[in-house]
Amino acid sequence: MGQSKPIGSDTILIVEDEAIVRFELIDMFEEEGYRVFAAADADEAIAILDRHGEVRIVLTDIEMPGTMDGLKLAHYIRKRFPPTLLLVASGRRSVPADQMPEHSAYFAKPFDPAALLRKIDEMTR
Repeated sequence: MGQSKPIGSDTILIVEDEAIVRFELIDMFEEEGYRVFAAADADEAIAILDRHGEVRIVLTDIEMPGTMDGLKLAHYIRKRFPPTLLLVASGRRSVPADQMPEHSAYFAKPFDPAALLRKIDEMTR
């Protein structure tokens, strides 16, 4: 029987347009042992995914400037990078389950660090 990966042993991409939130998340995940990439919008996120195929988890805010919002980005990632785990977050609106990409989860902001880490741990099992 295979062993599960230790918490924080994966690579995560944070897509968040608010710089303060993005940097707080980077610090939190790096402290937990994750390899972290970060993007301020969907275009930057797609470029990172194209360069770094080892990204296992994407945490994206829904409301972002640019060519697509976080929900459209999540659908794009699901089609283009199917094994990627998706966590879609928002502090302003919830998303009905039928609008979420398959095999993704919703997380409400503001982030409770412990709850966010537990959610990601659940997703990676």
